[in-house]
Amino acid sequence: MGFASFAGRVFFASIFILSAWQMFNEFGVDGGPAAKELIPKLDLAKKHISSQLHVNLPDIEVRQLVATAIILKGLGAILFVFGHGFGALLLFVYLLVSTPLLYDFYNYRPNEPQYSVLLGDFLQCVAQCGALIFFVGMKNSMPKRQLRRKTPKQKAT
Repeated sequence: MGFASFAGRVFFASIFILSAWQMFNEFGVDGGPAAKELIPKLDLAKKHISSQLHVNLPDIEVRQLVATAIILKGLGAILFVFGHGFGALLLFVYLLVSTPLLYDFYNYRPNEPQYSVLLGDFLQCVAQCGALIFFVGMKNSMPKRQLRRKTPKQKAT
């Protein structure tokens, strides 16, 4: 069971590790393609939130947001591979913040082609969140390994 669990964590974390590596390689001076894709979505979300809450939100530096995403994905995935619950928490925070921002299917009508693609990606991220919650739940439900005292064998007389 131990090897299967480790292999499953490696396969799951490889999504995040490879994505973080690609974002890191493309980062550049301006944050790379991830920042270019994120700018209009962030502006739209910021406009929507400020209109709903009737407050002006501060400007967010997109380059720093991309750098934070790289750190959360990379560090979280590496810790997750080794079975650390903090890694699952980092990945969960990343997914919780990025999923509704990146996969904004709610800004499209169901008959538009972008709607079904974004909805599918959104639901995939929700499933990943569920897998992380399941991992933490299983990790917490297992009893901690206790050192057993060896009972001395009684000699037969």
